[in-house]
Amino acid sequence: MQTSILNGLAQSLAVSFPEQLQKLTELSKRSHQENVPLTTLIVENSILDSLALAEFCEMQFGIPLLDLDAVDTQTIPQEYLNEKLILKHHCLPVYTQSKTLYVAMADPTNAPALEDFGFSFGLHVEALLVEESKLTQAIGSLLNAEGSLELGDISDTDISDIEVGKEDSRLDETQKKDDDAPIVVYINKLLMDAIRRGASDLHFEPYEHRYRVRFRIDGILHEIASPPVNLANRFSARLKVMSRLDIAERRLPQDGRIKLKLGPNKAVDMRVNTLPTMWGEKVVIRILDSSAAALNIDILGYDEKQKQLYNDALSRPQGMILVTGPTGSGKTVSLYTGLNILNTTEINISTAEDPVEINLPGVNQVQINTRAGLNFASALRAFLRQDPDVVMVGEIRDLETAEISIKAAQTGHLVLSTLHTNSAAETLTRLLNMGVPAFNIASSVTLIIAQRLARRLCPHCKKPSTISNSHLPALGFDQEQLGKTITIYDPVGCNKCTDGYKGRTGIYEVLPMSEAVAEAIMADGNSIEIAKIAVAEGMSSLRRSALQKAAEGLISMAEVQRVTNV
Repeated sequence: MQTSILNGLAQSLAVSFPEQLQKLTELSKRSHQENVPLTTLIVENSILDSLALAEFCEMQFGIPLLDLDAVDTQTIPQEYLNEKLILKHHCLPVYTQSKTLYVAMADPTNAPALEDFGFSFGLHVEALLVEESKLTQAIGSLLNAEGSLELGDISDTDISDIEVGKEDSRLDETQKKDDDAPIVVYINKLLMDAIRRGASDLHFEPYEHRYRVRFRIDGILHEIASPPVNLANRFSARLKVMSRLDIAERRLPQDGRIKLKLGPNKAVDMRVNTLPTMWGEKVVIRILDSSAAALNIDILGYDEKQKQLYNDALSRPQGMILVTGPTGSGKTVSLYTGLNILNTTEINISTAEDPVEINLPGVNQVQINTRAGLNFASALRAFLRQDPDVVMVGEIRDLETAEISIKAAQTGHLVLSTLHTNSAAETLTRLLNMGVPAFNIASSVTLIIAQRLARRLCPHCKKPSTISNSHLPALGFDQEQLGKTITIYDPVGCNKCTDGYKGRTGIYEVLPMSEAVAEAIMADGNSIEIAKIAVAEGMSSLRRSALQKAAEGLISMAEVQRVTNV
């Protein structure tokens, strides 16, 4: 019998139950691919029932069996209820004694769980064996009580402080009668929790054997919940009702919006997109929480020189400021920060956006509507007849929009916009490739900001890295940076952050249009040549800016590599 392809619990079971080898192999693969506890799959597929599995493990591994029904989970110390670790490893801390943390688990071969709990809390960890079904129930019950998102008995959750905006979700009477259903309460609870955690996106994803919900927090996706797969259609249907989409249409992608009112003075807009997949409709929600946006240039992560260059460009009466970077790199906040600085009673500002992400009182914001014929180019033409001082275009997507934007910048208007390029220098060559004449680029563009967002190290638990100073030059630190004392830090993880990171900071590459750069554009210079000129004139590349933040102890080297490995 070949059991070498299995390990841990599955291998032990295969030895004792050889007739189940093929099934155990399949379940092991599923457990790894779908991130579902193997013990859950074993019980669900009737290899053994929950009690029989626990008794097998007790006899096989010599670990005492604990009856979770006899444990008052409400007495578990709050500081050890790390939701991420509990859900990741399907384990539950139950009590501490003499600097030892006792963790209930259904799979006693899950050594990484013991290591993670021990590393996170600085305690020796011992395993206590429990039944799979009771463990699942205890985790769901406990985390629901603490505000988690496991789909258990959620119908009593109080969400009276949330309502769907009337203008965006006009439900018929049948749908209104369902508002007390657990699925409705649960989705509202998910949305509220996403806002509370500062998530930018929610992913509702159906698969063959499971359904999962993920939040994108600080640029990284985290699995939050795994509701029963048979609820997949009810999830997508409810979200489509809230966003005024066609519930019956499951073959084509759809786009909608949700407006959540969180009290008399606050509302959050959300963009909703559905996508038909092999196992059902995947729904992604982008949260547009204008109240969470910090439009203060001093806290965005610019160094003093970069901040001065941005302020100088904003103070000019005309010209073009371009912000570039991938989706989710913070371009919108950088643009809105500039608009916020310019937003005074003496200046007329108009913006064309798709969508309008942050409401700025005093700014004339236009929502693009391509179905009605209102695109960026047509909005720009209208702006030029509206006596503007400042114009913001959400994105330069084509030659027509680029030409009108440059014309506006050359005729006494300050224009702000974005492109999707990897670096500041590549933005100039992108405009050339669009067909914009080199002279127009050189004479209208005043500043280009390329940016990324890197996760900040948690100040409460970060620790000095083991990287030797002799290795710093190989990592990219230059002589100027090496001339100062450098301490690199690594993420750890604590109760305040869970994974070693808390919040994000910007990484910037700010390129002003100097005479030398303009000459390089006129001479059809490529992006590499332009970047060399800019660096020679004092520009910090994205990589150098990221390394500087690592040297200051703000971000880890792993984040430097993640956000600047272009």
